Amino acid sequence: MNEFEKQYQELLDFLEFGDFSILTKRIIDLTLDTENIEHYKKTIDFLKWLDTNENNSEGKKEKYQTVLTDLHTTLSKKPVVEKNILVSAKDIVKSYGISRFSLGSINMELKQGEILGLVGENGNGKTTLLRLLCGELFASQGNLKYHFDYDDAYDLRTKLVYIPQRTDTWYGSMFENLQFTAASYGYKPEENELLVELIISRLGLRKFRNFEWKSLSSGYKMRFELARMLLRKPKLLLIDEPLANLDILAQQTVLEDFKAIAKSPFRPIGIVLSSQQLYEVEKTSDQVIFLKNGQQKNLHNTISVNPEKQELNTENFLIVEFESSWSQKELGELFEKSNMISLQFNGGTYIVTFPESLTIYDFMNIISNNQVPILYFRNISNSTRRFFVS
Repeated sequence: MNEFEKQYQELLDFLEFGDFSILTKRIIDLTLDTENIEHYKKTIDFLKWLDTNENNSEGKKEKYQTVLTDLHTTLSKKPVVEKNILVSAKDIVKSYGISRFSLGSINMELKQGEILGLVGENGNGKTTLLRLLCGELFASQGNLKYHFDYDDAYDLRTKLVYIPQRTDTWYGSMFENLQFTAASYGYKPEENELLVELIISRLGLRKFRNFEWKSLSSGYKMRFELARMLLRKPKLLLIDEPLANLDILAQQTVLEDFKAIAKSPFRPIGIVLSSQQLYEVEKTSDQVIFLKNGQQKNLHNTISVNPEKQELNTENFLIVEFESSWSQKELGELFEKSNMISLQFNGGTYIVTFPESLTIYDFMNIISNNQVPILYFRNISNSTRRFFVS
């Protein structure tokens, strides 16, 4: 079963359980994958039908099934794209002079359909790395290579889309701006309007089609930028802090959109995004780079679990973040019986490290058997959260 068939089976599961909201988004994704005007028209007619039949549960299921079957018939004949390397960086350094900030060295590799998350505190080089990858900055040393065809520097930049945290002001209505973008990239009039209609529907922008820049919230301005990006068909999308100013539900929705867009079986792209929202980014990303003072850290590096002791390789250790009303002394006395390596209080939570012989289930048993009041816990053994611990 190829990637498209797996995704199609997932859509049938959504249909069975009546998850119509996400199913509608995926249908639009598949429609865009066809690159066929007739399918564009059919799906837009379907969206209009949904507008007036929201409560028609049985009729909706039949309609969804019909649209899905039609799309499957077309797309099952289309070859699934092989996921090749898009960009690689080897020993990249960006220096701003003696005694000033320096990024690197950075080593990374990103394939089509992959999402790479950049995490770290403010001022540690995330934006600098994004600007290097999109060509706004040039590395002081190292090798940055794009593994796809392009004619010249201008052609390369058309295949790289960088969305900064603060986007430029635009004028006129959102729909007109997107039509202008589509026309700039060669879409003919009929296809232009259909594509814009599908993309604003995909990103939840239909009711804002006539809004101007000043009338949109930060979250919807970001969605507008994503809509404009989809019209450009980039190879690589680079986004700086896309989750800033979004509530938790909107963050999860946007990240799910990124994942679906990146992993299209027929039009996969690479996405690099920076964010302070560590856990949300880790759930979505295929790989994560942590930056500290411009230096790259990976999960399997040797890190110190106690600044006053020698450095230890914590690769296989059990590291748990949790909240409890017990004091550090009470917890320390309890965990010492299980060969605890360290217990730190960090930003309102505790971070406890155990040897590799213990599992998360052992930790849960210790907590349960001793009736330790726990408000929250998370296994961060394989999370870059470990690098935020002081």
